[in-house]
Amino acid sequence: MYRKEFNIKKYRPLIEQIFDALELVFTHGKMADQALETVMKKNKKWTVYDRSFVAETFYELIRNWRFLWTITGREPDIKRHFLWEILGTQLVLKEEKLPGVYLFKNVIPHKIEEKAEKYKKVRALRESVPDWLDKLGEKEIGKGWTSILAALNKPPKLILRTNTLKTNTEILQQKLKEEGVETEKLEFVSDALELPFNRNVFRTIPFHDGWFEVQDAASQVVAHYMDVQPGMRVVDACAGAGGKSLHIAALMKNKGKLLAMDNKEWKLKELNRRAARAGAGVIETRLIDSSKVFKRLEGSADRLLLDVPCSGTGVLRRNPDIKWKLQQEELDRLKIIQAEIIDEYCIMTKVGGKMIYVTCSILPSEGEEQVAAFIKKHSEFKLLDQLRLNPDKEGYDGFYLAMMERIS
Repeated sequence: MYRKEFNIKKYRPLIEQIFDALELVFTHGKMADQALETVMKKNKKWTVYDRSFVAETFYELIRNWRFLWTITGREPDIKRHFLWEILGTQLVLKEEKLPGVYLFKNVIPHKIEEKAEKYKKVRALRESVPDWLDKLGEKEIGKGWTSILAALNKPPKLILRTNTLKTNTEILQQKLKEEGVETEKLEFVSDALELPFNRNVFRTIPFHDGWFEVQDAASQVVAHYMDVQPGMRVVDACAGAGGKSLHIAALMKNKGKLLAMDNKEWKLKELNRRAARAGAGVIETRLIDSSKVFKRLEGSADRLLLDVPCSGTGVLRRNPDIKWKLQQEELDRLKIIQAEIIDEYCIMTKVGGKMIYVTCSILPSEGEEQVAAFIKKHSEFKLLDQLRLNPDKEGYDGFYLAMMERIS
């Protein structure tokens, strides 16, 4: 049973912008979030509903890219008349009634439904992933791969992390409610709030006042897992723009020292900006421009966090374009980098201190296997614990965490 007819007159200008964003992703190599941000900045007069429609439709098309093109019988193409056919196919699958306009002249609902039923029986098509990635997932994960892949192909939940340096979840909830943003507490991790409906929370007063950050619940587990205490010396050696650094600073209650390091200066500048808004005064940033930087810190860290570069297969829900950009060669390169980082950076951990290795990947070759190889090579460390967060079980991003203690 189809819903009411799709309002092409209302949505066509928005759809043209969605197509612009798709071109940025598939022709110019932009990350999906960057492409979306580009079109959002060009259209500042859009309403909340306009922005929501654009974002949801944009990600739906990328998430189901292979499945949709397979149904049409075409090779992927970003020519506009083909993109209208892809959009029409997606609308039919969502049980929308198409208007009788030339844009959808090649979209025949009953044929789409027949083909969809046929192709849903093939996992790689149903979940819209390249064959090589589907085979790799099955090889590394086994029978759990089907369930994990299905979870990774669902839209992500919007999760906030309360900045406990400035407020608590109860007060934050109330302040957001006053601005029309409903939230629910999570039992999975403390200080987290989930939005039942996506909203633009970045325009709220609590955000501008530094009361929260947007951070997936699985990502929030990392800082808690580290068991940091006020007064410690902590090093976040692959800090990026600092989402986990900010959380660690809050758990340290701004007491001690948190050294956030990265080899990209622009990321550290962004981290400094975010730290100032959050009131995280315990954070000091440092650019890794040579091996001397971490060698000078040998034996100094109570806690060392290595959130290493990885495939990002655990965050496909929020970055579905990774499916189309990741290649086996790139994955092999990343695994070499991971091994080098843990091998070289581990010296910063002091005797009795703990090193935490983290990836947002669901592949054991980037997690358990890397840690096993490291422990075999480094007798001065022992493995204390490993934790695997799977999107089909916890319902959030996929993460691997390992804690190792330096014993000599």
